[in-house]
Amino acid sequence: MTSAPAIELRSFTDLDAVRGDLLDVYAEVRAPLLHLANYAVSSFGERLDRHGAEDGFQAVLAYEGGHPVGYAYGNRIENGDRYWQRMDPAPSEKYTARAAVALKEIGVRPAWRGLGVARRVHDAFLSSRDEPYVTLMVNPAAGDGKVHALYRSWGYEDLGHSQPSPASPRLTVMIRPTA
Repeated sequence: MTSAPAIELRSFTDLDAVRGDLLDVYAEVRAPLLHLANYAVSSFGERLDRHGAEDGFQAVLAYEGGHPVGYAYGNRIENGDRYWQRMDPAPSEKYTARAAVALKEIGVRPAWRGLGVARRVHDAFLSSRDEPYVTLMVNPAAGDGKVHALYRSWGYEDLGHSQPSPASPRLTVMIRPTA
């Protein structure tokens, strides 16, 4: 295994160019949860297709030797977007007055975790965004709370809660400035 500096980051705005790699990495990242309807590869594929068709879609993938090892993707959300509508409490106008970027998914294959790949993919995703805020949803139980704590260490703050679908767990909505 090589270290994170050998990782090549590639950015995409066309889902078709990278859909297969995203599904491949997702399946390994979420392997322990794939038996749950919300985490099934087919459910992820449906969400991915919907997100890929939305305004401002972007994906950043990390590759080592041409092999995808991690990703982040998201898109622009406007005031009134269902992302905001499902949130409790409703977000402040401070966050919705202008478009924000929603980081919909981030994942790194287990063998590449702990090498800074997730942070590099995250930062590369944000580096070309012009929205003032980035928001994400996290399962507070993920990694026994470690994932939530990691996002806090990256400057995210809790904003509220959301349950995007009946099959989804209740998620914590987090936000931070993009810069």
